[in-house]
Amino acid sequence: MPFTASDICKIIFAVILPPLGVFLECGCDSRLFINIILTLLGYLPGIIHALYIICKY
Repeated sequence: MPFTASDICKIIFAVILPPLGVFLECGCDSRLFINIILTLLGYLPGIIHALYIICKY
């Protein structure tokens, strides 16, 4: 699956601020709130979840 330019931007945002990358991919739904909680619990789990969401969808 090739990545588009928008996917690359989302991945960069996901590394800097994970909830922003998820928001750009999915909008405001349950995945965003899960990512916010994971980011508050630890920065690395938030990044992993954001990258998973961006790569899956």
